[in-house]
Amino acid sequence: MTATAPAPSTARALATAFLPRLALVLAALLATLFTAASPATAHAALTASDPTDGAVVATAPAQVSLSFSEQVAMGDDSIRVLDPQGRRVDTGELRDMCSGNTVRYGTALHSGLPNGTYTVAWQAVSADSHPISGAFTFSIGAPSATEVSLPTTRAGGGPVGIAYGIARYAAYAGFAVLVGGAAFILLCWRRGAAERPLQKLVVRAWVTLTAATLAMLVLRAPYTGSGRFADAFDLDGLRAVLETKTGASLVSRLLLLGAAALFVAVLFGVYARRLQDTGTEEDTAKDTDDLTFGLAIGGAVVSGGIAATWALSEHASTGIQPGLAMPADILHMLAVATWLGGLSALLVALHKVPGIERPAVRRFSRVAFVSVVVLALTGVYQAWRQTGSWSALTGTEYGQLLLLKVALVAVLLGVASMSRKWTARLAEAPAAAEKSDAKVGAPVTAGDDVSRETEPATVPANPERAAQLARQRAALESAREKRVRDADPDRAGLRRSVLVEAAIAVVLLVVTTVLTSTEPGRTVEQEAARGSTATAVPDRAVKITLPFDTGGPNGKGSVRLELDPGRVGANTLHLWADSGDGQPFVLPEIKVAFTLPAKDIGPLPVVPDQASPGHWTASGVQLPLAGEWRIDVTVRTSDIDQTTVQKTVKIG
Repeated sequence: MTATAPAPSTARALATAFLPRLALVLAALLATLFTAASPATAHAALTASDPTDGAVVATAPAQVSLSFSEQVAMGDDSIRVLDPQGRRVDTGELRDMCSGNTVRYGTALHSGLPNGTYTVAWQAVSADSHPISGAFTFSIGAPSATEVSLPTTRAGGGPVGIAYGIARYAAYAGFAVLVGGAAFILLCWRRGAAERPLQKLVVRAWVTLTAATLAMLVLRAPYTGSGRFADAFDLDGLRAVLETKTGASLVSRLLLLGAAALFVAVLFGVYARRLQDTGTEEDTAKDTDDLTFGLAIGGAVVSGGIAATWALSEHASTGIQPGLAMPADILHMLAVATWLGGLSALLVALHKVPGIERPAVRRFSRVAFVSVVVLALTGVYQAWRQTGSWSALTGTEYGQLLLLKVALVAVLLGVASMSRKWTARLAEAPAAAEKSDAKVGAPVTAGDDVSRETEPATVPANPERAAQLARQRAALESAREKRVRDADPDRAGLRRSVLVEAAIAVVLLVVTTVLTSTEPGRTVEQEAARGSTATAVPDRAVKITLPFDTGGPNGKGSVRLELDPGRVGANTLHLWADSGDGQPFVLPEIKVAFTLPAKDIGPLPVVPDQASPGHWTASGVQLPLAGEWRIDVTVRTSDIDQTTVQKTVKIG
């Protein structure tokens, strides 16, 4: 590549005019997404509710509230409360009760609700863009029969979820082939820009990514909401989607794909014509260095921007170290695309373009090696960040999928090593191979038997005869190309090994897409620890500490619970409430309930007596059976501020 150019060429003028504007647009888009990306814990989880699941309350509550492990997006219809006949009894107005690190939302209930069992159904979107949902029941006075069935399908499921998932797969595949195909041409085989098979591959990848992005944008509202295809045409729903982080990322991706369309047009227009007008390989490099440099910079900027639309709206934008995780995720996606997308371009070239030069194959081998190194470094960091422990790596769905991905990458590297051997064999005897290509690839002459039959001096006037001759010429050309491809056994071996690589790459891409929609192992273990089971030790009291936050002024503190001796039969209960500064917390009310879900026992209410400021006791607390008992502690810090925290304790 030349260091200087004698005069600003048309290509450099185009790059000078285009790149600064593109950089400004990209900076604005990324700034918008960075503003919306805040640290969180990945998939949100319901951590508490008031009333709690299965609770029996003496009087009708004024509202129902839900607490989550991280920030969620909810609307007025996100919490629905249904009476035993299935009628809504909530006001339909969402109450934002968040305070500090506490994420809580609620809805008010109509007054005068009769006794019976009520169903609470809720739905939200977690900070990593994935929908979550759930349902539970509570009773006023006493449990009753109910006509409401708890939903069995999760949010984001059903036909809309399937369609949205297909669009996600298509988007990842389109991105990989678009970026990898363009990188293969610019970095490995410049003359490939003038080859129709490679042009079709890259253009189809752009169309696939654009169509998939549009589909995801249109389906986003029903995917996170009703689950009905008809709601895809709801303009209010689309407007709401555009105000979310995911909506902003999809719109940004579409704008960047517009810039990518200009890049593709220049690559297969001006650049391809420039290549066809040059003579020797040296002339090609001299005349296209300037334009190649401009396209490489512009393509890198656009590719990085498109990759950022995923990094800034999904797993990388949540959890620990998002400021480091998002750039690492962008590099990871670019490395995957350069390797696997370039592999698809090489496969097409080997099958459809007999004249691909051997140096191009060797250059791709080096590019693929660098991509794998970047992929490994960023992948190790992502694995640590999303799992955090060996137990999460082997004991969670995310960790198991990650191990499967690692195994597929290892197999792919093994096959790639075979491809490198074929590439080395191609390089050992280039002269002989080129001579073979020249012999079998020579144009058909008038002396050939087939030529005499199919290429007369004049074209017959009979249209049927002309069509027959056209088919014969097409078959002849196809046979000639096949002879060229099959004449070199080393090239044929490389083609077969690359085909195997591509097949494994497709499976790897599918696993990666599933991985992006799976709750990270670190989050799963954190949620398990939050609701973990405490085991009672024989002849020793069960002691647990439960932090709480009622959301009101001075509503933060903790409850220390002691159940002595912590066994089947009669027990003595002690409760101590501490404020945030460690002082005794004088509470207006504190209640406890014991539930054994496995045996449908409970909740068994306990109202302890106050023994001293911040200390309550209750004797004769009966636990009739052994098992995992759930302890619900309801804390009220004012007339309207209260919450319920829980812990599971193994007795017996």
